[in-house]
Amino acid sequence: MKMIYILNGPNLNLLGTREPEIYGTDTLASIEKACAAKAKTLGFDIDFRQTNIEGELVNHIHHAREHALGIVINAGAYTHTSVALHDAIKAVGLPTIEVHLSNVYKRESFRHHSYISPVAHGLICGFGPKSYELALEGLSSILKSTGKA
Repeated sequence: MKMIYILNGPNLNLLGTREPEIYGTDTLASIEKACAAKAKTLGFDIDFRQTNIEGELVNHIHHAREHALGIVINAGAYTHTSVALHDAIKAVGLPTIEVHLSNVYKRESFRHHSYISPVAHGLICGFGPKSYELALEGLSSILKSTGKA
């Protein structure tokens, strides 16, 4: 098993049309395609998922425990509100990289706090769709250094 879960939260299904001045014009489908290509070069497969429902993200994290080596997560707005996601990531114990397309620290102050960062191995933000590929590289490095890849 060389699977990495890439989980996406609320409103990310609207990428390409939602606030393109902040999030760009790439769609979630184009990001998935780039992630699949990047993962392949790193020797991994991906399971790419998106939901607008917090509980479904928790279920995806739980599912990853048995089916993945690690998680890349862009929890969207749930990043700043969800103790449930924090607890789920902590409970499954998988290496996790938090991702954001925009630099959240250049935006509204409420976006400066993350419930995910304290339980993630790393955070990548501000590089647009490339943030996902950088997260995959970081996760691959973590997995290789721990002998799990």
